[in-house]
Amino acid sequence: MYNTDIPTRAELPTSTQLLRSTLIAIVAAAAILVTIVLPAEYAIDPTGIGRMLGLAEMGEIKAQLAEEAEKDRSAGQQGAAPVAAPGPDRRSSLVERVFAELVIGSAAAQTTATRSDEMTITLKPGEASEVKLTMRQGQKVNYAWTVAGGVVNFDLHGDGGGKETSYEKGRGVPGADGVLEAAFDGNHGWFWRNRGSSDVTVTLRTSGSYAEIKRML
Repeated sequence: MYNTDIPTRAELPTSTQLLRSTLIAIVAAAAILVTIVLPAEYAIDPTGIGRMLGLAEMGEIKAQLAEEAEKDRSAGQQGAAPVAAPGPDRRSSLVERVFAELVIGSAAAQTTATRSDEMTITLKPGEASEVKLTMRQGQKVNYAWTVAGGVVNFDLHGDGGGKETSYEKGRGVPGADGVLEAAFDGNHGWFWRNRGSSDVTVTLRTSGSYAEIKRML
């Protein structure tokens, strides 16, 4: 971890850059879908790569097993062997899955890629508070927090998936700034306690890659 200034709005990615990143992610995901997922899951191999890798045969086996299972289930309910479910239903389901994974998934990833927040907390004497960011391993956040009316003790730490870590601690500190890089998936953030004799106000500003900011206490 090292100290740095909070980036200005001009330094943040533009809408064009975010759109370009989204399109690149969609194209890459579509390539994986066509060459790997479709052959392996649905025996659909428009490029022929799936059959070269042996994935098309895997998809054909899965499709046959699914059809046989559907026939057995329908026969048990109706007492007669039914006609196999028409292909369009399976293709329709595939289209819905592709849309959800490529479009919605990519849009969500870009939404959480970069964000900025500001939070103000007033602490009475002896009172404590904690703010956490939901982050994935390797994501980075620029932060700066200041104390008005006094100083606080703090602990910058993280937890998640059975893991815990402390990035930095301090006593009687009027503020701090730097870059927080998540050591693992989970919640990462600050714990402050006011050991003074008067109220203090902590103002936290964050900018970077995180999904959520929340006050824990």
